[in-house]
Amino acid sequence: MAHLQAPKLPDAAEHRRLAALRAYDILDTARESAFEDITRIASLVCGTPIAVVNLIDAERQWFKSEVGLGVRETPLATSICAHAILEHDMLVVPDTTLDGRFAENPLVTGDPGLRFYAGALLKTPDGLAIGTVCVLDTEPRGLSQEQVDVLRGLARQVMTQLELRRMLALSDRKSRHMGRLLTAAGHDLKAPLRSALYAINRASVVSVPDVQAKLASATTQLLDIDRQFTDLSIAASSGVGLIPELTPVPIAPLLATMEQAWRPAAERKEITLSASTNAMSVMGHAALLETLVGNLLSNAVKYTPRGGDVRLEAQREGDIIEIAVTDTGIGMTSEATEELFGAFRQADPGADGLGLGLWIVQQTADALEATLSVQSAPGKGTRFAIRLKAV
Repeated sequence: MAHLQAPKLPDAAEHRRLAALRAYDILDTARESAFEDITRIASLVCGTPIAVVNLIDAERQWFKSEVGLGVRETPLATSICAHAILEHDMLVVPDTTLDGRFAENPLVTGDPGLRFYAGALLKTPDGLAIGTVCVLDTEPRGLSQEQVDVLRGLARQVMTQLELRRMLALSDRKSRHMGRLLTAAGHDLKAPLRSALYAINRASVVSVPDVQAKLASATTQLLDIDRQFTDLSIAASSGVGLIPELTPVPIAPLLATMEQAWRPAAERKEITLSASTNAMSVMGHAALLETLVGNLLSNAVKYTPRGGDVRLEAQREGDIIEIAVTDTGIGMTSEATEELFGAFRQADPGADGLGLGLWIVQQTADALEATLSVQSAPGKGTRFAIRLKAV
């Protein structure tokens, strides 16, 4: 009804609450798998057709993720969750038609005819409620204690994700000294991996074929862990002002190494992986270039359907060398490519991981003084290009 108004906290408290919400910089961001998983779990565990990760803004409620609604935001005046954030604990409404706060709500009296609501609060570390993880149904009902506990746990997981994003943003302000500490820690973590790889390589020389196959698999897995440590180190230190020393790096052996590293993953999906280049060198940093190309190859293999093609190429144009990774994968819209290199962004919201890979790619490219571009179209594949100074 037109006269419905959402309840509000006192002005000073509401100001603090909205400031806390906006500090997370989460409003109007794209869908992400971590939050999509949470709404799916909430819907399945609670047996409801609708589940939402809901953030309460000044004049609207915005859904970071939703199942069963089909919209990303609604006016605050009709919001049930706006009442929930005034509670100290979870709000459960078994039958909205019997609750004076909601009986005349258009979402109750009209489409979709909501009858049941349960919302667990999203609370900041200092206790400010910024939204809910909620489930809704078109039939009156209740929740078991186990379902209530799961809903509360999912709300905690949402806040963990938001805090992670906030801390990542704050890490950009860390000092150069902290960056050196993180780099040293990454080196210490990787040393045992390198020792294990050395031992496996020595053992494989004298092993029987069956054992050699197992050792080869172990080597692949350790190399993947080694790459992940590198990614994490770059993710942690990229914002602290560290500038790598750029030296001449031959491209052909680097691309050959990358092709060899990702060939097993491509073969498991029957993807044709090819690499071609000539004798040329760029001003760069070998480890950072491996991270950059490795992340792009990882995404190309991940998002290319079985039987597709992935190409790794390098060519010179004057004093610039362009390294390109081209696939025949799912592709993206122009809108998606504009936001692709932000932290926690993914081409496919249903994919595994947190969506840090392409953020790391952008940070690494910046450190190498390289330019990065992407061309893509839905169903027609994607081409990433890295442009660096030739030697």
